[in-house]
Amino acid sequence: MFADRATIYVKSGKGGDGHVSFRREKYVPDGGPDGGDGGKGGDVIFEVDEGLNTLTDFRHIRKYQAEPGENGGKKNCRGKNGNDIIIKVPAGTVIKEADSGKVITDMSGDNRRVILLKGGRGGNGNQHYATSTMQAPKYAQPGQPAKELTLLLELKVIADVGLVGFPNVGKSTFLASVTNARPKIANYHFTTLNPNLGVVDFEDGNGFVIADIPGLIEGASEGVGLGFEFLRHIERTKVIIHMVDAAGSEGRDPIEDIYTIHKELESYNPEIAGRPQVIAANKTDLIYENENEIIDKLRKEFEPKGIPVFAISAVSKKGVQDLLYHVRNILAGMDDKTVIFEQEYFPEEMLVSGDEPFSVTYDEENDEYVIEGPRIEKMLGYTNLESEKGFAFFQNFLKDTGILEQLEELGIEEGDTVRMYGLSFDYYK
Repeated sequence: MFADRATIYVKSGKGGDGHVSFRREKYVPDGGPDGGDGGKGGDVIFEVDEGLNTLTDFRHIRKYQAEPGENGGKKNCRGKNGNDIIIKVPAGTVIKEADSGKVITDMSGDNRRVILLKGGRGGNGNQHYATSTMQAPKYAQPGQPAKELTLLLELKVIADVGLVGFPNVGKSTFLASVTNARPKIANYHFTTLNPNLGVVDFEDGNGFVIADIPGLIEGASEGVGLGFEFLRHIERTKVIIHMVDAAGSEGRDPIEDIYTIHKELESYNPEIAGRPQVIAANKTDLIYENENEIIDKLRKEFEPKGIPVFAISAVSKKGVQDLLYHVRNILAGMDDKTVIFEQEYFPEEMLVSGDEPFSVTYDEENDEYVIEGPRIEKMLGYTNLESEKGFAFFQNFLKDTGILEQLEELGIEEGDTVRMYGLSFDYYK
């Protein structure tokens, strides 16, 4: 069974707690604190696996959890970091926050590996809290808590061309005749229950990927039948081929069918309906001299609107080459980048929200400005500063929480050092 949607629960590893202990050695009766730091919790990482083409595995395993970090130990022993959990998905998988349906990341194009949730940072052992006035601190920092999310995974097929049409118009036969795909073919409706992909090769090597999107029916955009499940696969396609039965063997009106499918595409996503379209009038091998009034009507109706009509036979391959070259020429004039769904949901924003306290002070001894508090720790734990969007969130966090304003009130100048726990950076406007 083809699976293109799955709901899973993911959780990163909790950071290990810092340890409270003191040196106890012969001849050193009053040794100082030697509690070690806790280890970092494991991250939740998503990776593209080219060997996968469905989300079937996620129907059997729905919970994924990284290892927690070990607690710190005596004699400054640091706890071991928890192992990351790496979740393999097929290319084209869009990861969404389940409740809102908003996109977190799209595993397409160059996006092959994503740290979705960072593990909690390990807590500091009591050795970090010794001061001239507190030489035997009995406090150690707990590790940061784990982060968790319920995710909706959706596989959206990556193809240049989407092949659409009502059931039994010959799409699977066409795909099998022009590509290396081998779809199941039979003379009954809804034979195709999952999108089939194939590569159209040309002698010069400039081919394209075509996807046979299973038969649509009226009401598909509202979820009637299986239509809604299949429509998502056409979202990345750049050109749409409408295939109709020009021989009338199914007793349908091809013009009405094209308008019906166009309406469904427009209802689902108006941007898709505006992409270049081509009509393939199939089954001409069943027509005397390969032309008839159905093809004439199609040309009169759609060619004035800029939609060319090609009379073809997927069985005899007559007219197919002209259609394929036309489609390739359209693609040649378009951006060859994969359609990527932009991020709409930022886990760090949702997980950091709250009113936990923080402080902004100036440390005269070290000549640096210090920002600390539970909210700051949480923000640093949830934010991937190595990513462009994570760093942008970090900058907005400093502005939106009033931290930058407080730093300026304390007299900070460009080039001064700001410290947030283990992170130090120079201040520039």
